[in-house]
Amino acid sequence: MSVLKSIIKSVSILIAVSLANLSSATTAEIKGAVSSERIADVSELTIYTNGHILTINDAKPSVEAVAVKDGRILIVGTLKEVKEKTGGKAVIVDLDGKTMMPGFIDAHGHIADYLMFWGLPNLTSPPVSDVQSINDLVVKMQRYIETEQITAGNAAIGFGYDDSMLEERRHPTRQDLDRVSSEHAVCIIHISGHLASCNTLALNAIGFVAGVVNPKGGVIVRDHKGVPTGILEEQAVYGILPLLKPKGPDQIREEFTEIQRYFASTGITTAQDGATLPRSLVMLQQAAKRDELLIDVVSYPKWSFYEDVFTDALEVGRYEKHLKVAGVKVVLDGSPQGKTAYLSEPYKLAPAGKSEDYRGYPIMSQAEINDWVGKMFVSKVQIQTHCNGDACADMFLNAISRAQKIHGKGDHRPVMIHAQTVRQEQIERMAELGVIPSFFSSHTFFWGDWHRDSVLGLERASHISPLSWAHKAGVKYTIHNDTPVVPPDILPLVWSSVNRLTRTGSVLGQEHRVPVMDALKAVTINAAYQYFEEHTKGSIEAGKLADFVILSNNPLMVDPLAIGDIEVLETIKEGVTVYRR
Repeated sequence: MSVLKSIIKSVSILIAVSLANLSSATTAEIKGAVSSERIADVSELTIYTNGHILTINDAKPSVEAVAVKDGRILIVGTLKEVKEKTGGKAVIVDLDGKTMMPGFIDAHGHIADYLMFWGLPNLTSPPVSDVQSINDLVVKMQRYIETEQITAGNAAIGFGYDDSMLEERRHPTRQDLDRVSSEHAVCIIHISGHLASCNTLALNAIGFVAGVVNPKGGVIVRDHKGVPTGILEEQAVYGILPLLKPKGPDQIREEFTEIQRYFASTGITTAQDGATLPRSLVMLQQAAKRDELLIDVVSYPKWSFYEDVFTDALEVGRYEKHLKVAGVKVVLDGSPQGKTAYLSEPYKLAPAGKSEDYRGYPIMSQAEINDWVGKMFVSKVQIQTHCNGDACADMFLNAISRAQKIHGKGDHRPVMIHAQTVRQEQIERMAELGVIPSFFSSHTFFWGDWHRDSVLGLERASHISPLSWAHKAGVKYTIHNDTPVVPPDILPLVWSSVNRLTRTGSVLGQEHRVPVMDALKAVTINAAYQYFEEHTKGSIEAGKLADFVILSNNPLMVDPLAIGDIEVLETIKEGVTVYRR
Protein backbone atom coordinates (compact mmCIF):
# COMPACT_ATOMS: atom_id res chain seq x y z
CA MET A 1 0.00 0.00 0.00
CA SER A 2 1.56 3.31 -1.11
CA VAL A 3 0.65 5.24 2.02
CA LEU A 4 2.65 2.82 4.19
CA LYS A 5 5.87 3.98 2.57
CA SER A 6 4.88 7.60 3.05
CA ILE A 7 4.01 7.11 6.73
CA ILE A 8 7.28 5.31 7.38
CA LYS A 9 9.12 8.08 5.53
CA SER A 10 7.26 10.80 7.43
CA VAL A 11 8.20 9.47 10.86
CA SER A 12 11.85 8.85 10.07
CA ILE A 13 12.78 12.37 11.17
CA LEU A 14 10.68 12.05 14.33
CA ILE A 15 12.25 8.72 15.30
CA ALA A 16 15.77 9.83 14.43
CA VAL A 17 15.64 12.94 16.57
CA SER A 18 13.33 12.04 19.45
CA LEU A 19 14.49 8.45 19.84
CA ALA A 20 18.17 8.97 19.22
CA ASN A 21 19.03 5.94 21.32
CA LEU A 22 17.13 3.76 18.85
CA SER A 23 18.47 5.28 15.65
CA SER A 24 21.83 5.62 13.96
CA ALA A 25 20.94 9.08 12.59
CA THR A 26 22.36 12.03 14.49
CA THR A 27 20.70 15.30 15.33
CA ALA A 28 23.27 17.07 13.15
CA GLU A 29 22.26 14.95 10.17
CA ILE A 30 18.60 15.76 10.71
CA LYS A 31 19.34 19.47 10.99
CA GLY A 32 21.10 19.20 7.66
CA ALA A 33 18.08 17.55 6.07
CA VAL A 34 15.50 19.92 7.54
CA SER A 35 16.92 23.39 7.21
CA SER A 36 15.93 26.39 9.27
CA GLU A 37 18.45 28.61 7.49
CA ARG A 38 17.04 31.71 5.86
CA ILE A 39 17.89 30.62 2.34
CA ALA A 40 16.02 33.33 0.42
CA ASP A 41 16.38 37.09 0.72
CA VAL A 42 12.76 38.01 1.34
CA SER A 43 13.38 41.64 0.38
CA GLU A 44 14.08 40.62 -3.22
CA LEU A 45 11.37 40.35 -5.83
CA THR A 46 11.03 36.66 -6.68
CA ILE A 47 9.06 35.04 -9.49
CA TYR A 48 8.12 31.35 -9.36
CA THR A 49 7.35 29.77 -12.73
CA ASN A 50 7.72 26.73 -15.01
CA GLY A 51 5.73 24.31 -12.87
CA HIS A 52 2.22 23.30 -11.85
CA ILE A 53 0.97 26.16 -9.65
CA LEU A 54 -2.25 25.18 -7.88
CA THR A 55 -3.77 28.31 -6.42
CA ILE A 56 -6.74 26.67 -4.60
CA ASN A 57 -8.67 29.67 -5.89
CA ASP A 58 -11.74 28.61 -7.87
CA ALA A 59 -11.70 31.88 -9.82
CA LYS A 60 -8.21 31.14 -11.15
CA PRO A 61 -7.34 27.49 -10.33
CA SER A 62 -3.88 27.49 -11.90
CA VAL A 63 -1.44 30.15 -13.05
CA GLU A 64 1.85 30.32 -14.91
CA ALA A 65 3.76 32.55 -12.52
CA VAL A 66 3.68 34.05 -9.03
CA ALA A 67 5.59 37.15 -7.93
CA VAL A 68 6.57 37.54 -4.26
CA LYS A 69 8.17 40.38 -2.33
CA ASP A 70 8.57 41.10 1.38
CA GLY A 71 6.81 37.86 2.31
CA ARG A 72 3.62 38.54 0.37
CA ILE A 73 2.22 37.60 -3.01
CA LEU A 74 2.29 40.55 -5.39
CA ILE A 75 0.90 39.20 -8.65
CA VAL A 76 -0.35 35.92 -10.09
CA GLY A 77 -0.93 35.27 -13.78
CA THR A 78 0.98 34.49 -16.95
CA LEU A 79 4.75 34.88 -16.90
CA LYS A 80 4.43 37.73 -19.39
CA GLU A 81 1.90 39.56 -17.20
CA VAL A 82 3.95 39.10 -14.06
CA LYS A 83 7.16 40.30 -15.71
CA GLU A 84 5.45 43.32 -17.22
CA LYS A 85 3.84 44.36 -13.93
CA THR A 86 7.05 43.88 -11.93
CA GLY A 87 9.34 45.58 -14.42
CA GLY A 88 11.08 42.33 -15.26
CA LYS A 89 13.78 42.73 -12.60
CA ALA A 90 13.42 39.71 -10.32
CA VAL A 91 15.00 36.50 -9.10
CA ILE A 92 13.46 33.74 -11.20
CA VAL A 93 12.80 30.44 -9.41
CA ASP A 94 12.47 27.65 -11.97
CA LEU A 95 10.07 25.05 -10.56
CA ASP A 96 11.29 22.65 -13.23
CA GLY A 97 7.90 20.98 -13.65
CA LYS A 98 7.29 20.53 -9.93
CA THR A 99 4.07 21.54 -8.18
CA MET A 100 3.63 24.61 -5.99
CA MET A 101 0.54 25.19 -3.87
CA PRO A 102 -0.38 27.06 -0.67
CA GLY A 103 1.39 25.90 2.48
CA PHE A 104 -0.52 23.26 4.42
CA ILE A 105 -2.51 24.41 7.44
CA ASP A 106 -2.78 22.05 10.42
CA ALA A 107 -6.47 22.28 11.34
CA HIS A 108 -5.99 20.51 14.66
CA GLY A 109 -3.01 19.16 16.56
CA HIS A 110 -0.81 19.62 19.57
CA ILE A 111 2.61 20.85 18.46
CA ALA A 112 3.69 21.95 21.95
CA ASP A 113 2.66 18.59 23.44
CA TYR A 114 5.53 17.01 21.54
CA LEU A 115 7.85 18.50 24.15
CA MET A 116 6.36 16.13 26.72
CA PHE A 117 7.01 13.10 24.52
CA TRP A 118 10.15 14.14 22.61
CA GLY A 119 12.88 11.69 23.62
CA LEU A 120 10.51 9.18 25.23
CA PRO A 121 10.32 5.59 23.96
CA ASN A 122 7.98 5.26 20.98
CA LEU A 123 5.49 2.51 21.83
CA THR A 124 3.40 2.74 18.65
CA SER A 125 2.64 -0.26 16.47
CA PRO A 126 3.64 -0.78 12.82
CA PRO A 127 3.98 0.99 10.45
CA VAL A 128 4.98 3.87 12.74
CA SER A 129 7.07 1.82 15.22
CA ASP A 130 7.51 -1.83 16.19
CA VAL A 131 5.45 -2.69 19.32
CA GLN A 132 3.12 -5.61 18.56
CA SER A 133 2.54 -7.16 21.99
CA ILE A 134 2.58 -6.31 25.66
CA ASN A 135 5.86 -8.18 25.96
CA ASP A 136 7.37 -5.97 23.23
CA LEU A 137 6.21 -2.97 25.22
CA VAL A 138 7.73 -4.29 28.45
CA VAL A 139 11.06 -5.03 26.77
CA LYS A 140 11.19 -1.59 25.14
CA MET A 141 10.55 0.17 28.44
CA GLN A 142 13.21 -1.95 30.16
CA ARG A 143 15.69 -1.08 27.42
CA TYR A 144 14.82 2.60 27.82
CA ILE A 145 15.49 2.52 31.57
CA GLU A 146 18.80 0.77 30.98
CA THR A 147 19.93 2.96 28.06
CA GLU A 148 18.99 6.22 29.78
CA GLN A 149 20.44 4.97 33.08
CA ILE A 150 17.33 6.01 35.00
CA THR A 151 18.09 5.47 38.66
CA ALA A 152 15.81 3.61 41.04
CA GLY A 153 13.06 5.75 42.52
CA ASN A 154 12.62 7.82 39.37
CA ALA A 155 9.93 7.56 36.72
CA ALA A 156 10.02 6.04 33.24
CA ILE A 157 7.31 7.29 30.85
CA GLY A 158 6.49 5.98 27.37
CA PHE A 159 4.07 7.17 24.71
CA GLY A 160 1.96 5.66 21.94
CA TYR A 161 0.79 2.17 22.90
CA ASP A 162 -2.33 1.08 21.05
CA ASP A 163 -4.43 -1.70 22.58
CA SER A 164 -6.27 -2.17 19.28
CA MET A 165 -3.02 -3.21 17.61
CA LEU A 166 -1.51 -5.33 20.39
CA GLU A 167 -1.72 -9.11 20.03
CA GLU A 168 -3.60 -9.27 23.33
CA ARG A 169 -6.17 -6.64 22.23
CA ARG A 170 -6.25 -5.12 25.71
CA HIS A 171 -4.68 -2.36 27.76
CA PRO A 172 -1.56 -3.26 29.77
CA THR A 173 -2.30 -3.37 33.51
CA ARG A 174 -0.24 -2.44 36.54
CA GLN A 175 0.81 -6.09 36.83
CA ASP A 176 2.14 -6.02 33.26
CA LEU A 177 4.06 -2.83 33.95
CA ASP A 178 5.36 -4.14 37.27
CA ARG A 179 7.35 -6.51 35.04
CA VAL A 180 9.17 -3.51 33.60
CA SER A 181 10.56 -2.56 36.99
CA SER A 182 9.80 -2.84 40.68
CA GLU A 183 12.10 0.12 41.39
CA HIS A 184 10.77 2.71 38.95
CA ALA A 185 7.40 4.42 38.59
CA VAL A 186 6.36 3.33 35.08
CA CYS A 187 3.55 4.91 33.07
CA ILE A 188 2.67 4.56 29.39
CA ILE A 189 0.34 6.92 27.53
CA HIS A 190 -2.17 5.61 24.99
CA ILE A 191 -1.79 6.70 21.35
CA SER A 192 -5.00 8.75 21.67
CA GLY A 193 -3.72 10.63 24.72
CA HIS A 194 -7.06 9.84 26.40
CA LEU A 195 -5.88 6.80 28.36
CA ALA A 196 -2.77 5.63 30.17
CA SER A 197 -1.55 2.75 32.28
CA CYS A 198 0.76 2.80 35.30
CA ASN A 199 2.55 0.28 37.45
CA THR A 200 2.01 -0.07 41.19
CA LEU A 201 4.82 2.32 42.18
CA ALA A 202 3.49 5.02 39.84
CA LEU A 203 -0.09 4.66 41.11
CA ASN A 204 1.14 5.02 44.68
CA ALA A 205 3.29 8.03 43.75
CA ILE A 206 0.36 9.96 42.25
CA GLY A 207 -2.10 8.86 44.93
CA PHE A 208 -4.34 6.72 42.71
CA VAL A 209 -4.91 4.01 45.30
CA ALA A 210 -7.88 2.02 46.56
CA GLY A 211 -10.62 4.27 47.92
CA VAL A 212 -9.49 7.47 46.19
CA VAL A 213 -12.22 9.40 44.39
CA ASN A 214 -12.08 9.69 40.59
CA PRO A 215 -10.84 13.11 39.42
CA LYS A 216 -13.52 15.27 37.78
CA GLY A 217 -13.99 14.14 34.17
CA GLY A 218 -11.77 11.10 34.59
CA VAL A 219 -11.87 7.45 35.65
CA ILE A 220 -9.42 5.35 37.63
CA VAL A 221 -10.34 1.88 36.39
CA ARG A 222 -10.68 -0.64 39.24
CA ASP A 223 -11.09 -4.38 39.57
CA HIS A 224 -14.01 -6.13 41.30
CA LYS A 225 -12.39 -5.45 44.68
CA GLY A 226 -12.07 -1.74 44.02
CA VAL A 227 -8.30 -1.89 43.50
CA PRO A 228 -6.94 0.27 40.64
CA THR A 229 -5.94 -1.87 37.65
CA GLY A 230 -3.41 0.70 36.47
CA ILE A 231 -5.60 1.92 33.59
CA LEU A 232 -6.55 5.61 33.62
CA GLU A 233 -9.15 7.32 31.46
CA GLU A 234 -9.62 10.91 30.31
CA GLN A 235 -8.85 13.61 32.91
CA ALA A 236 -7.28 11.03 35.20
CA VAL A 237 -4.40 10.83 32.69
CA TYR A 238 -3.27 14.31 33.75
CA GLY A 239 -2.39 12.80 37.12
CA ILE A 240 0.83 11.39 35.69
CA LEU A 241 2.18 14.73 34.44
CA PRO A 242 4.11 15.40 37.68
CA LEU A 243 6.11 12.24 36.97
CA LEU A 244 7.54 13.67 33.74
CA LYS A 245 11.13 14.79 34.16
CA PRO A 246 11.40 18.59 33.91
CA LYS A 247 13.41 19.94 30.98
CA GLY A 248 15.72 22.89 31.19
CA PRO A 249 15.27 26.06 29.10
CA ASP A 250 18.07 25.20 26.65
CA GLN A 251 16.72 21.68 26.09
CA ILE A 252 13.21 23.02 25.52
CA ARG A 253 14.46 25.56 22.97
CA GLU A 254 16.50 23.00 21.06
CA GLU A 255 13.78 20.34 21.04
CA PHE A 256 11.00 22.71 20.04
CA THR A 257 13.10 23.94 17.12
CA GLU A 258 13.53 20.32 16.03
CA ILE A 259 9.77 19.77 16.34
CA GLN A 260 9.05 22.82 14.18
CA ARG A 261 11.49 21.55 11.56
CA TYR A 262 9.70 18.22 11.57
CA PHE A 263 6.35 19.94 10.94
CA ALA A 264 7.88 22.09 8.20
CA SER A 265 9.24 18.96 6.51
CA THR A 266 5.63 17.86 5.91
CA GLY A 267 4.70 21.13 4.20
CA ILE A 268 2.98 22.72 7.20
CA THR A 269 3.29 26.50 7.43
CA THR A 270 0.64 26.94 10.16
CA ALA A 271 0.37 24.52 13.08
CA GLN A 272 -2.06 24.29 15.98
CA ASP A 273 -1.58 23.69 19.66
CA GLY A 274 -4.97 22.57 20.96
CA ALA A 275 -5.71 22.48 24.70
CA THR A 276 -2.53 24.43 25.44
CA LEU A 277 -1.38 24.13 29.03
CA PRO A 278 -0.21 27.31 30.81
CA ARG A 279 3.45 26.24 30.84
CA SER A 280 3.26 25.44 27.12
CA LEU A 281 1.76 28.85 26.39
CA VAL A 282 4.61 30.51 28.29
CA MET A 283 7.09 28.47 26.24
CA LEU A 284 5.41 29.52 22.98
CA GLN A 285 5.31 33.17 24.04
CA GLN A 286 9.01 33.09 24.93
CA ALA A 287 9.88 31.43 21.60
CA ALA A 288 7.88 34.11 19.77
CA LYS A 289 9.53 36.91 21.71
CA ARG A 290 12.96 35.51 20.73
CA ASP A 291 11.78 35.25 17.09
CA GLU A 292 12.30 31.47 17.15
CA LEU A 293 9.01 30.39 15.58
CA LEU A 294 9.75 29.13 12.06
CA ILE A 295 6.05 28.67 11.21
CA ASP A 296 2.82 30.16 12.52
CA VAL A 297 1.43 28.54 15.67
CA VAL A 298 -2.23 28.95 16.66
CA SER A 299 -2.93 28.23 20.32
CA TYR A 300 -6.23 27.25 21.95
CA PRO A 301 -5.60 27.09 25.71
CA LYS A 302 -7.35 24.36 27.68
CA TRP A 303 -10.69 25.52 29.04
CA SER A 304 -9.92 24.64 32.64
CA PHE A 305 -7.21 27.33 32.69
CA TYR A 306 -9.36 30.02 31.10
CA GLU A 307 -9.40 32.36 34.11
CA ASP A 308 -5.62 32.07 34.52
CA VAL A 309 -4.74 32.59 30.85
CA PHE A 310 -7.32 34.99 29.42
CA THR A 311 -6.33 38.13 31.28
CA ASP A 312 -6.43 41.76 30.11
CA ALA A 313 -2.78 41.39 29.09
CA LEU A 314 -3.54 38.65 26.55
CA GLU A 315 -4.40 39.82 23.05
CA VAL A 316 -6.66 37.23 21.42
CA GLY A 317 -6.93 36.66 17.69
CA ARG A 318 -3.80 38.53 16.59
CA TYR A 319 -0.37 37.19 15.60
CA GLU A 320 2.70 38.38 17.43
CA LYS A 321 5.85 37.06 15.76
CA HIS A 322 4.08 33.97 14.38
CA LEU A 323 2.07 33.16 17.55
CA LYS A 324 -1.67 33.68 17.89
CA VAL A 325 -3.92 32.75 20.79
CA ALA A 326 -7.14 32.17 18.88
CA GLY A 327 -9.64 30.78 21.37
CA VAL A 328 -10.41 28.02 23.85
CA LYS A 329 -10.35 24.23 23.51
CA VAL A 330 -12.92 22.21 25.48
CA VAL A 331 -12.75 18.42 25.72
CA LEU A 332 -16.29 17.01 25.90
CA ASP A 333 -15.70 13.27 25.48
CA GLY A 334 -12.99 10.72 24.82
CA SER A 335 -11.49 8.43 22.21
CA PRO A 336 -13.44 6.04 19.94
CA GLN A 337 -10.50 3.68 19.50
CA GLY A 338 -10.05 3.76 23.29
CA LYS A 339 -13.83 3.32 23.71
CA THR A 340 -14.38 6.37 25.87
CA ALA A 341 -16.15 8.49 23.22
CA TYR A 342 -19.78 9.26 24.10
CA LEU A 343 -22.09 7.41 21.66
CA SER A 344 -25.87 7.36 21.28
CA GLU A 345 -25.81 3.58 20.75
CA PRO A 346 -23.66 0.99 22.57
CA TYR A 347 -20.21 -0.03 21.41
CA LYS A 348 -20.15 -3.18 19.30
CA LEU A 349 -17.90 -4.88 21.86
CA ALA A 350 -17.88 -3.28 25.29
CA PRO A 351 -14.49 -2.85 27.03
CA ALA A 352 -13.55 -5.33 29.73
CA GLY A 353 -15.56 -4.74 32.88
CA LYS A 354 -18.24 -2.63 31.16
CA SER A 355 -21.88 -3.62 30.61
CA GLU A 356 -23.20 -4.53 27.15
CA ASP A 357 -25.11 -1.24 26.93
CA TYR A 358 -21.94 0.83 27.59
CA ARG A 359 -21.85 3.96 25.40
CA GLY A 360 -18.89 5.87 26.80
CA TYR A 361 -19.46 9.08 28.73
CA PRO A 362 -19.16 12.89 28.53
CA ILE A 363 -16.46 14.79 30.38
CA MET A 364 -18.94 17.38 31.64
CA SER A 365 -22.70 17.92 31.88
CA GLN A 366 -24.95 19.65 29.36
CA ALA A 367 -25.28 22.58 31.74
CA GLU A 368 -21.50 22.96 31.93
CA ILE A 369 -20.95 22.95 28.16
CA ASN A 370 -23.88 25.39 27.83
CA ASP A 371 -22.08 27.72 30.23
CA TRP A 372 -18.77 27.47 28.38
CA VAL A 373 -20.26 28.09 24.96
CA GLY A 374 -22.31 31.00 26.30
CA LYS A 375 -19.26 32.52 27.98
CA MET A 376 -17.26 32.33 24.74
CA PHE A 377 -20.08 33.90 22.74
CA VAL A 378 -20.24 36.83 25.15
CA SER A 379 -16.42 37.16 25.16
CA LYS A 380 -16.28 36.81 21.37
CA VAL A 381 -13.64 34.10 21.80
CA GLN A 382 -13.69 31.19 19.37
CA ILE A 383 -14.46 27.80 20.92
CA GLN A 384 -13.40 24.47 19.57
CA THR A 385 -14.74 21.37 21.26
CA HIS A 386 -13.42 17.84 21.14
CA CYS A 387 -16.37 15.61 20.19
CA ASN A 388 -15.85 12.09 18.89
CA GLY A 389 -19.18 10.45 19.73
CA ASP A 390 -22.53 11.41 18.21
CA ALA A 391 -24.11 11.79 21.66
CA CYS A 392 -21.34 14.26 22.47
CA ALA A 393 -22.06 16.05 19.17
CA ASP A 394 -25.68 16.49 20.26
CA MET A 395 -24.51 18.13 23.47
CA PHE A 396 -22.27 20.60 21.65
CA LEU A 397 -24.84 21.46 18.99
CA ASN A 398 -27.50 21.96 21.65
CA ALA A 399 -25.16 24.33 23.48
CA ILE A 400 -24.46 26.30 20.27
CA SER A 401 -28.19 26.52 19.45
CA ARG A 402 -28.95 27.76 22.96
CA ALA A 403 -26.19 30.38 22.83
CA GLN A 404 -27.37 31.67 19.45
CA LYS A 405 -30.93 32.08 20.72
CA ILE A 406 -29.67 34.08 23.70
CA HIS A 407 -26.79 36.05 22.18
CA GLY A 408 -27.41 36.00 18.42
CA LYS A 409 -25.63 33.97 15.78
CA GLY A 410 -22.72 36.26 15.02
CA ASP A 411 -19.57 35.02 13.28
CA HIS A 412 -18.10 32.79 15.99
CA ARG A 413 -17.12 29.81 13.78
CA PRO A 414 -17.29 27.19 16.55
CA VAL A 415 -15.34 24.06 15.63
CA MET A 416 -16.27 20.46 16.37
CA ILE A 417 -12.94 18.69 16.62
CA HIS A 418 -12.86 15.10 15.26
CA ALA A 419 -16.64 14.73 14.66
CA GLN A 420 -15.90 11.05 14.09
CA THR A 421 -19.34 9.50 14.39
CA VAL A 422 -21.67 12.38 13.59
CA ARG A 423 -24.93 11.43 11.90
CA GLN A 424 -26.17 12.98 8.65
CA GLU A 425 -28.85 15.07 10.35
CA GLN A 426 -26.18 16.42 12.70
CA ILE A 427 -24.10 17.55 9.72
CA GLU A 428 -27.17 19.34 8.36
CA ARG A 429 -27.64 20.96 11.74
CA MET A 430 -24.01 22.11 11.69
CA ALA A 431 -24.69 23.82 8.38
CA GLU A 432 -27.62 25.71 9.96
CA LEU A 433 -25.64 26.69 13.06
CA GLY A 434 -22.40 27.59 11.26
CA VAL A 435 -20.38 24.91 13.08
CA ILE A 436 -17.18 23.78 11.34
CA PRO A 437 -16.43 20.05 11.59
CA SER A 438 -12.72 19.20 11.57
CA PHE A 439 -12.56 15.51 10.74
CA PHE A 440 -9.81 13.17 11.93
CA SER A 441 -10.05 11.37 8.57
CA SER A 442 -6.77 9.46 8.88
CA HIS A 443 -8.72 7.26 11.33
CA THR A 444 -9.95 5.31 8.31
CA PHE A 445 -6.42 4.02 7.82
CA PHE A 446 -5.07 3.78 11.35
CA TRP A 447 -8.18 2.41 13.11
CA GLY A 448 -10.71 1.65 10.39
CA ASP A 449 -10.48 -2.12 10.86
CA TRP A 450 -10.75 -1.75 14.64
CA HIS A 451 -13.81 0.52 14.33
CA ARG A 452 -15.50 -1.96 11.99
CA ASP A 453 -14.70 -5.11 13.97
CA SER A 454 -14.78 -3.96 17.59
CA VAL A 455 -15.82 -0.35 18.17
CA LEU A 456 -18.82 0.46 15.95
CA GLY A 457 -19.63 -2.39 13.57
CA LEU A 458 -19.66 -2.13 9.77
CA GLU A 459 -22.57 0.29 9.28
CA ARG A 460 -21.52 2.95 11.77
CA ALA A 461 -17.80 2.52 11.01
CA SER A 462 -18.48 3.14 7.31
CA HIS A 463 -19.69 6.62 8.21
CA ILE A 464 -16.78 7.80 10.37
CA SER A 465 -15.46 11.13 9.13
CA PRO A 466 -18.42 11.57 6.75
CA LEU A 467 -16.81 14.08 4.38
CA SER A 468 -19.37 13.60 1.60
CA TRP A 469 -22.26 14.47 3.92
CA ALA A 470 -20.47 17.69 4.85
CA HIS A 471 -19.82 18.50 1.20
CA LYS A 472 -23.45 17.91 0.24
CA ALA A 473 -24.63 20.10 3.13
CA GLY A 474 -22.38 22.93 1.96
CA VAL A 475 -20.27 22.82 5.12
CA LYS A 476 -16.70 24.14 5.01
CA TYR A 477 -14.98 21.18 6.66
CA THR A 478 -11.32 20.65 7.51
CA ILE A 479 -9.25 17.51 8.13
CA HIS A 480 -6.42 16.87 10.54
CA ASN A 481 -4.01 14.32 12.03
CA ASP A 482 -4.34 15.27 15.71
CA THR A 483 -0.56 15.07 15.97
CA PRO A 484 1.13 13.55 17.98
CA VAL A 485 -1.63 10.91 17.86
CA VAL A 486 -0.48 10.21 14.30
CA PRO A 487 2.40 11.85 12.39
CA PRO A 488 1.72 15.37 11.05
CA ASP A 489 2.19 14.37 7.41
CA ILE A 490 -0.52 16.08 5.37
CA LEU A 491 -0.28 14.12 2.12
CA PRO A 492 -1.15 10.75 3.76
CA LEU A 493 -4.07 12.59 5.41
CA VAL A 494 -5.26 13.70 1.97
CA TRP A 495 -4.68 10.13 0.74
CA SER A 496 -6.91 8.78 3.53
CA SER A 497 -9.68 11.25 2.73
CA VAL A 498 -9.60 10.40 -0.96
CA ASN A 499 -9.21 6.60 -0.73
CA ARG A 500 -10.56 5.59 2.73
CA LEU A 501 -8.45 2.44 2.85
CA THR A 502 -7.80 0.65 6.15
CA ARG A 503 -4.53 -0.96 7.22
CA THR A 504 -5.72 -4.24 5.71
CA GLY A 505 -6.56 -2.57 2.39
CA SER A 506 -10.35 -2.58 2.78
CA VAL A 507 -12.42 0.39 1.63
CA LEU A 508 -14.35 1.76 4.59
CA GLY A 509 -17.29 3.91 3.53
CA GLN A 510 -16.81 4.32 -0.20
CA GLU A 511 -19.55 6.96 -0.40
CA HIS A 512 -17.44 9.27 1.74
CA ARG A 513 -14.47 9.27 -0.61
CA VAL A 514 -13.97 12.84 -1.81
CA PRO A 515 -12.29 14.39 -4.87
CA VAL A 516 -8.64 15.30 -4.42
CA MET A 517 -9.34 19.03 -4.73
CA ASP A 518 -11.89 18.86 -1.89
CA ALA A 519 -9.30 17.24 0.37
CA LEU A 520 -6.67 19.83 -0.63
CA LYS A 521 -9.09 22.65 0.20
CA ALA A 522 -9.63 21.08 3.62
CA VAL A 523 -5.93 21.59 4.47
CA THR A 524 -5.60 25.03 2.85
CA ILE A 525 -8.41 27.53 2.25
CA ASN A 526 -10.98 25.82 4.50
CA ALA A 527 -8.45 25.57 7.32
CA ALA A 528 -7.62 29.25 6.82
CA TYR A 529 -11.35 30.01 7.12
CA GLN A 530 -11.52 27.99 10.34
CA TYR A 531 -8.83 30.30 11.76
CA PHE A 532 -10.50 33.51 10.44
CA GLU A 533 -7.49 33.82 8.10
CA GLU A 534 -9.05 33.23 4.68
CA HIS A 535 -8.04 36.73 3.58
CA THR A 536 -4.34 36.13 4.27
CA LYS A 537 -3.76 32.39 3.79
CA GLY A 538 -4.99 29.22 2.16
CA SER A 539 -4.74 30.17 -1.53
CA ILE A 540 -2.27 31.77 -3.91
CA GLU A 541 -3.75 35.21 -4.51
CA ALA A 542 -2.33 38.70 -4.63
CA GLY A 543 -2.01 40.24 -1.16
CA LYS A 544 -1.84 36.97 0.76
CA LEU A 545 1.17 35.65 2.63
CA ALA A 546 3.78 33.86 0.54
CA ASP A 547 3.26 30.53 2.32
CA PHE A 548 3.98 27.73 -0.16
CA VAL A 549 4.80 24.06 -0.38
CA ILE A 550 6.62 22.60 -3.38
CA LEU A 551 5.82 18.97 -4.19
CA SER A 552 7.47 16.34 -6.35
CA ASN A 553 4.21 15.65 -8.20
CA ASN A 554 0.81 17.18 -8.80
CA PRO A 555 -1.80 15.57 -6.48
CA LEU A 556 -4.48 16.27 -9.10
CA MET A 557 -2.62 14.37 -11.80
CA VAL A 558 -1.28 11.23 -10.10
CA ASP A 559 -3.22 8.06 -9.35
CA PRO A 560 -5.17 8.77 -6.12
CA LEU A 561 -3.49 5.74 -4.54
CA ALA A 562 -0.10 7.41 -5.14
CA ILE A 563 -0.86 10.69 -3.35
CA GLY A 564 0.86 9.39 -0.22
CA ASP A 565 4.07 8.88 -2.20
CA ILE A 566 4.37 12.52 -3.23
CA GLU A 567 7.36 14.16 -1.56
CA VAL A 568 7.52 17.58 0.04
CA LEU A 569 10.59 19.19 -1.57
CA GLU A 570 10.44 22.64 -0.03
CA THR A 571 8.35 24.60 2.47
CA ILE A 572 8.29 28.39 2.26
CA LYS A 573 6.96 30.61 5.04
CA GLU A 574 6.36 34.23 4.05
CA GLY A 575 8.95 33.96 1.30
CA VAL A 576 11.54 32.24 3.49
CA THR A 577 12.52 28.64 2.86
CA VAL A 578 12.17 26.84 6.20
CA TYR A 579 12.61 23.35 4.77
CA ARG A 580 14.36 22.02 1.71
CA ARG A 581 14.69 18.31 0.95
